[in-house]
Amino acid sequence: MSGKPLSITTACSRLRFRHLQFLDILGRTRNLRLTAEQMHMTQPAATKILLDLEEIFDARLFERLPREMRPNELGLFTLRYAATALAGQARFVEEFNALQQGGHGQLTIGAISGSAARLLTAAIGEMQRLRPLLVLKVMEQSSDQLIAWLGERKIDLMIGRFTEESQRADFQYERLSGETLQVVGGPHHPLRGIEGLETGRLAHWPWLLYPKSTALRKVSDDIFRTIGMTPTSGVMETQSFLFALESLRITDMLSLQPAALVEKYVAKGLLAQISVDVPRAMPDYGMLVRLGEAPPPAAQAFMAVLRDVASGAAGPASAPE
Repeated sequence: MSGKPLSITTACSRLRFRHLQFLDILGRTRNLRLTAEQMHMTQPAATKILLDLEEIFDARLFERLPREMRPNELGLFTLRYAATALAGQARFVEEFNALQQGGHGQLTIGAISGSAARLLTAAIGEMQRLRPLLVLKVMEQSSDQLIAWLGERKIDLMIGRFTEESQRADFQYERLSGETLQVVGGPHHPLRGIEGLETGRLAHWPWLLYPKSTALRKVSDDIFRTIGMTPTSGVMETQSFLFALESLRITDMLSLQPAALVEKYVAKGLLAQISVDVPRAMPDYGMLVRLGEAPPPAAQAFMAVLRDVASGAAGPASAPE
């Protein structure tokens, strides 16, 4: 391997769909025999494809170990490209087929929960009225996972937040709204109904928090630092709101949750709002798309609907949520 800079023209002219399939499968199996089986070829043929790829890139991509084919740094980078390219091609075929059959394509949206989910629901209703044949797919997750999916082209559009400043170099953000937080506990929590609670009393109860990689957890930690509070009775982490809801209902844990997410559960008596004065503002959330790349037409139309719905929900004199 010479290590000379890769020629884009040469690489693109020689790289084939089968090469991408091979890389994707080998990246998942880490085994040439299994890769050959899944591609319905002999192992010598699979070995030849790997050698062809390393000749195209003029670089070794995998370490040949006794029990596995381990991708090196260049290999990992190439595997990410292969997965992204295959996902893009699959989306193209799906949308092409939908358009050919008289539909209006499809749109895959990723969204955080809380206020964003409520805004998304309203926007979907309007989008279905405008484009009744559009196939909409919605994936709900935390912002850190959604932004990874956006980079991998698994979703066309994300409704959420940046979780790292470095992400601004790859994604374009457009604000939609703000969001407030609320301390909640189970319906029979001992702090339920007590007015004017001192924040110091919160430290003596166990807390249910989101994982450290999420935007909500970072805000929770900032709030705890601001009020000088460190939970002393244990912390449980979960990404699942449904699991959090059940855990809060049967224990004495407290949790900091988006107000829009828990308000209906408080109204139904499944959760109790804890009246304590803590800073409760979440960073604004908005629409994120890949930077320097025009979103698909369906995504652009949906973004316009989201803007209209968000401006209508805010109203002329309302404060950020």
